[in-house]
Formats: sequence, C-alpha cells, structure tokens
Amino acid sequence: MKIGIIGAGKIGATIANLFIKAGHAVALSNSRGPESLKELITSLGDNAIALSVNEAAAFGDIVFLATPWRETAALPDAITVQDKIVIDAMNPYLANGKLADLGNSTSSEETAKRLPGATIVKAFNTIHYQHLNNSSEQKLPLQERRAIFMASDSIEAKAKVSRLIEEIGFAAIDTGNLRDGGQMQQPGSELYNKEITCADAHDILKKDEA
Repeated sequence: MKIGIIGAGKIGATIANLFIKAGHAVALSNSRGPESLKELITSLGDNAIALSVNEAAAFGDIVFLATPWRETAALPDAITVQDKIVIDAMNPYLANGKLADLGNSTSSEETAKRLPGATIVKAFNTIHYQHLNNSSEQKLPLQERRAIFMASDSIEAKAKVSRLIEEIGFAAIDTGNLRDGGQMQQPGSELYNKEITCADAHDILKKDEA
C-alpha cells in the first residue's frame, strides 16, 4: 500500500518507519518542502520518498495527518484526498497549549469539514510517539498487544485501518463513530496516552457501556 504522510515530525517519522517495516511505501511531506527531508528519507530507506504536501496526499492510497490541528494551512487540498481514507492523528491543541473549545463537535469532525469528500478515521492520536516506537509487538497475540483506538463513520475504512494497525504490531480498538468515539479518544479521556492492552481496552469499553 502507498501511504502519504502529512507532517514529518516525531509522530510522522515514527509511523513512516513502522509502515515501511510492514512492507508499505510512504511519501513524507512537511511545510518546509521536500529538500528539508533528505536526511530523514535517507534513514528510512528505499521505500520512502519526500514530496510536497499535495503530492504526498495524491500519492497515498491512505493519507495520514500528523500536523498540528490548529494549522489548517498545513492540510492538503481537499481534492487530493477525495474518496480516500484519511487517518487523523491530530489533537485540537491551540498555540498556548490549551484545547480548542469545539462545543458539541470533535476535532475529527472539524477535520472532515476541512476535507470534504474524504473518509476520516480518528486514530493514533492517543499514543505518544515514543510508545508508538517502542511498543510494537508483532509476535504477541492481539489480546496482549498495546491498543490503538480508532473512530470513524465508515465501517469499511475502520476495517482497513485496523489491518494497518495490526501489521505494525498493535491491536486496533473500535470506539465507534467520529462523534462518540472521537470524544472517547480526546485528550484527558480515560483512553488518552495510557498504556492499555487490547484485553484491558475491551474491559474499559464494556464498563463504559454498562
């Protein structure tokens, strides 16, 4: 699979490395342009290339957003992700470190408004990049792997992202649609930045449903 990654910071670089190890090809991009990514691309190897933001989005069968949520100009043009799955790993932090007041909405619902025509899957936003780098355990059974949570209004999109999550050594946990599931994954929630196994995650969600 070809994956376009928008944002080449700690999360973007870490997920690129994991996707490449799982056999996928990635295109990395950032706001400073492909020339600034030469060193990173060299370290990632032959299955990584550097492109502009819109080129990386057009390259990807799936597009991964790893830029600051508040920087809307960092997103690709909506036409480049039309009819594509877009993984939203962003959280709604403002420049002062506080969370944006979204009222009854969620950050991924707002991302969906910015990228009409794309299918948004909220995922990878609850895990620190160091844990993402160090907790991959492909040899473990799913129940013992660290959980990565995902939310979307599309069952088909969640199935594809779930396979990606499993391929890189984690377990995918479905929290529901973008509204309800997105709220469960937001900063400060019971699921946010916690070391939770797949088995523990199922127990937590069952308790919340009771």
